[in-house]
Order: sequence, then structure tokens, then C-alpha cells
Amino acid sequence: MTAYAKRLLAVVLLSLAIVAGAKPPVASAPLQFNITEGRTLNAFYQQGPVAAHLLLNSGTQPRVLVAFPAGNSGTGIWFEPTKAPVHWTLEETHALQQADAKGRPLHGIVATASVDGDLVVRDAVLGSVRILRDYQIDGRYPAETAATPTRSGNTLTWSRPRLDGAAGYLISVAVENGSLVGDGKSPWTFAASAPGKPMRLRITALTGETPLTPLGENRLLNARAGADLRSRQALAFLSYEEKFLAGSWRFDTYFGRDTLMSLRLLMPALQPVAIEDGLASVLERLNAQGEVAHEEDIGEFAVLRHRKQGDPPNDAPIYDYGMVDDDFMLAPVAAAYLLDQSDGRARAAEFLARKLPSGETVGAALARNFAFVADSAQAFAATPEARNLVPIKSGRKTGQWRDSEDGLADGRYPYDVNAVFVPAALNAIGRFRDEGLLAPYATPEQAEALSAAAGRAEVWSRQVPALFQVHLPTADAQRQVQAYADSQGIAPASALSSLTTAGLDFAAIALDAQGRPIPVLHSDGGFALLLQDPPATELEPLVDAMLRPFPAGLLTDAGLLVANPAFADADIQRRFGRNAYHGTVVWSWQQALLAAGLQRQLQRKDLPAATLTRLRSAQRQLWTVIGNTRGMRTSELWSWTYTDGRYQPAPFGQNSGDADESNAAQLWSTVFLALPSPSAAQQPTPQEEKRP
Repeated sequence: MTAYAKRLLAVVLLSLAIVAGAKPPVASAPLQFNITEGRTLNAFYQQGPVAAHLLLNSGTQPRVLVAFPAGNSGTGIWFEPTKAPVHWTLEETHALQQADAKGRPLHGIVATASVDGDLVVRDAVLGSVRILRDYQIDGRYPAETAATPTRSGNTLTWSRPRLDGAAGYLISVAVENGSLVGDGKSPWTFAASAPGKPMRLRITALTGETPLTPLGENRLLNARAGADLRSRQALAFLSYEEKFLAGSWRFDTYFGRDTLMSLRLLMPALQPVAIEDGLASVLERLNAQGEVAHEEDIGEFAVLRHRKQGDPPNDAPIYDYGMVDDDFMLAPVAAAYLLDQSDGRARAAEFLARKLPSGETVGAALARNFAFVADSAQAFAATPEARNLVPIKSGRKTGQWRDSEDGLADGRYPYDVNAVFVPAALNAIGRFRDEGLLAPYATPEQAEALSAAAGRAEVWSRQVPALFQVHLPTADAQRQVQAYADSQGIAPASALSSLTTAGLDFAAIALDAQGRPIPVLHSDGGFALLLQDPPATELEPLVDAMLRPFPAGLLTDAGLLVANPAFADADIQRRFGRNAYHGTVVWSWQQALLAAGLQRQLQRKDLPAATLTRLRSAQRQLWTVIGNTRGMRTSELWSWTYTDGRYQPAPFGQNSGDADESNAAQLWSTVFLALPSPSAAQQPTPQEEKRP
């Protein structure tokens, strides 16, 4: 029986049990943990068919939001700004399963919390997390998804079916020691019983979307996985038989790039079943050409999309193939498991013969992607010019992990895709071809493309890096570092002293449409360290460029920044600030990527002693700043402030001007579980890791 069939059967049986009045079975112990970041309390709950992430936002912009992995759905209540900051205290959270008016199962949580101020309702939003995300950013949602509140005593409830009539969504708030004021014409207000007395609320949130099947820690991590409790909990919450979730609350569903890179970095700590389920989730979403799906529209968001397209009412997933980096990630990740890992090699034949939900084998799906990759590399291999590199798709500004509108500074040809992923993918395909593993699955045309991959890899590896090279004379670099530091109010002394008389060399973040390098220094060199074997003459400058003190490089006390625009023009500097999603901010997984890359390079036997010494020094530098931000390790990203000559981490999304907000639990931020620190000083203490 397939995972989907088992899940559907479980839902049917649960529905029958609820209708019959029977008490549904409950797992013995829920996964339950809290993460507080700045003003946001995040409470996670997972037990059987219930998985939910509750957010309680304190401060002057209070909010209650619950996101569900089931259908990437959610419910939320936004309150009017308060004159004085309010503070939430969460008391307890429990699973709740009940039937809707038609006897269909709803799954969710009931939480008890107190807040020390009155709350005036601005609006409530129910449905897809995608709709909740949009409302959080611009205050709008589709009119057809609106829900009208109903009152029963001191309880206010919003509920509605899904737009196609399926079981829908509910959120309610009951005041237990205060009052509910309003009549639908005047604003609904949850009021405390006396000024200054905390108000106790009971919050219920439910979804009718089909539950996912948690992998569970017994099928997820192996004995080599790190002991960090928060990372283990976050990973467990995001891991299901059907797919890994990219992050919660904003991305409670499949993302191809996030799945592949997380599998690659976590691989030493994962059990084979978790790796294979993750790879299968990517392969079952390939399109006919072999491209990897970036994201999926599911649940009610799929219903909305089909409506707009004029399709008959349905919730069939709609996949987004707009990204290009994930297409070239699949081959290196598959090779790391099936060719390089002993468990993968032992299970390769069985896994390649595994049938996907479509009936296609894993091997045939891989062959389709590999042929697409090899064909995509043909033009540059024949004529190695910038115009023949892999571009982002026409009409888009995004195409790889820096997928905000400004993330590539309007670049057309990304560094990571062209300098790293394409040659790494071609090399991996060549290895598969030499092993003969895909011979039973590849068509004659695909086999021909696979045979050409290794030769094309050699051309890409040799010719591409120079196209992205940026060189600045020392005097120019010093002047630009000084000017940028002055503009940001940071001291430049350590950055200036890191510059040598040889000038400054680094790889551009991308090439523009004319093939010119865009001089933004970036952290994507970590991909090269993880997936390639650069010669020492290239390796040392690559590492040095990233690990110089900011703003000569990327290193700060608050972590390794993902971008540094100090050497670009004023417009790019403005778009790459510390409140930009891919600006001068820290992404946890990019630090892990560089740590894994350095670890891999230090295992090489062909590097001179001086290079190995430089790499070990870089490793110490990196792990020092990783240790500085342990409290934010599972977060998606964070920003920084600068006080008394030091950079301090600051939660992203909680300050005016921040482009978005950060997930407290991000899939690829858990990858430190597979990365032992070179020093015991970075290991968690028992006091740090007490379960909430």
C-alpha cells in the first residue's frame, strides 16, 4: 500500500470513528517544543494526524497564527496596533480532533495562553499558508476566502469550508477571565477583567486538509546524528513520508531546492529510508523534460489557481518549474547517496527499481533529469561564451536560492548554477554512466546525452570561473571598504587590515545580460567547497574572499553574511541592506554549507600543507561565529545591529523595514546535526537543551 493510500485509509477510519462517537487513537507522546525569537513565541505540536505550529506575537503588533503541514494550510487573527506592548504567555497546548457539520474530520490544536492587554480584532484569515503570507506582507487576501465571525458567549469563531466544498478551517478564541466586546458593527475586542490583569484565552485552530505521515525519529536519524535537541525536534516536525517541509510557518510544504540541499548536507546523519523518501519526493514531481519542481500549490491554493485558469473545480497540485538551480542539484545529491555512501550503494539497485506514484521507476526519472542537464550544458561546451551559460528563465529576476527580486542584483547568469552546479552535475552523471546503474532505464537518446556529460564537465570546470572573476586594486578596495563602512556606521579597521598589496579578488554573484560580472561578494563559494575539488591556487582565494572581516569579506561577530555589496554601485548597496531578505544578513544553512565544504576540503590528500593550514584557520574562524549565534541555529535567517564595535544578531522580520519574516524552524538550518563541531566548546549544554 502506498503512503498516500495508507494516509487516506487512516483519515477515513478516523472520520468513521468520530462520527460513531468513538475516541480516536492517540500516539503515546507528542513532539512538542517551543522556540522564542525576539517578540515571537513559536510552539510546535505533532502527534499522529495532528501537526501544528502556533505563533503568538507580543509587542505592539499582536497576532495569533496557526500553520498546518496538512495542505500547507493555516488560520490567523491579526489585531490592531496597541499603544503599549503586550506580552503573551503560553500555558499549554493539546491536540484536538473533531468533526465538522458534515461529519468530516478536522485536526488541530487547542492552546491556553494569557496576554497582558486588550486586543482589538483587525481581521482573521483562513485557508492556504500562501494566503496568510500575503496578508502578513500587504494586508490583502482573495475576497472569496473571507470568513465572518460568529459569537457564542465569550467565544468568537471564524470558520468556513474549503472553496471547493471540502472540509475547511476554523479558529476560535474564548475569553476565560475577561469579556468579548463588539457586535459586528463595532470592532470585536477581547478585554481584560481589570486594567493590568492578564487575560486568559483558549485558542482553537483546526484544518480539514489531509494529514501527512510523520517519519518519526526512529526512521529519520541514525546513530551519527548530533545530539542538539532543538535541531532534532525541528527536523522531526518538518519530516514526513510524503515530503520534507521547507520551513515553518511560511513554507509548510515541499521545496525542491531545500529538499535536495538538506538531504546532501544531512546525509551522514540520515537513515536510508529518509534519504530515499526525500529523493523520491523530488523525482515524482519532475516535469516531462526532467526539470525539478521548485514549489507546489496544494490544498485550497491549488483550488484558487485552477479557478483562475478556468479549470473545472479541483485541488490537483500545480508545480512551479521557474527555478534553475534545483535541476542541477539532483545529480550530485543522488551520486552522494547511491555512489559514495555504503548504504546507498548497497540499496541502489532496489531504489532505482522503486515505482513512483505515477508508475515510473526512480531510475527512469533520474535518467530523464540527467539527459536534461547534459543537453543544457551542450551549447557552452561547444562555444564557451557567457551567452551560452545557463540563464535564469526569461521574464524572471529569480532562478536560484537567492529568490527575492533583488537577490541577484538583476543578474542573468548566477554564479552557483554555472560555476558549481552544472559542472558538478555533469561529473556526477559521468560517474553514473561509468557505473552502468542507469543503463536499464535510459532511452537510447538519454544514454547518448549521458555519455557526453563527462567531456562537457571538463569544459565547464575550466572555462566558467574566469567569467565571474572580479579584481580590484588595493587602493580601490580600500577606498570602497572605507566608504561603505562609513555609510553603515561600522568600524573598518579590521576589514582594511585584511587587504593585501595583491588587491582583492572574488567571484561575482552573477553576470548581467551582457555577460559582465556584478561585483557583489557572496557566500556561494561554499557550494564549490562542498561539490568540487578546486586546485590550491583557486581554493585559498575563494576561502579568503568569504572569511575576511566585513565589509572586506563576509565575516561578522553575528555570523557569516550571505552578501556584501560594498564594491557595487549605490543602487545595489541600497537593495542589499540588512533588512533585505538576501542582503547583508545571515542564513544559518549557508554557514553550515561552508562548514561542510571546509570539512570536505580538509579530507583531501592532494593539497599542500600551507593550504591545509589556511583551511584549518578558516574553519576555526567560522565555527567561532557559528558558536556566537547558537540560540538562532534553527532559524531561517537573521540580521544584525552594531554597538560598541561589535555585531549583534537580531531577529529578522521584527523591525520596521524588514522585507519579510524568518521561520523559526527551517529544514536546511537543521543540517548541523550532520556537522560535528571541530571543538567541544560549541556542543550544547544540558541546561541549554532542556525540553520546554
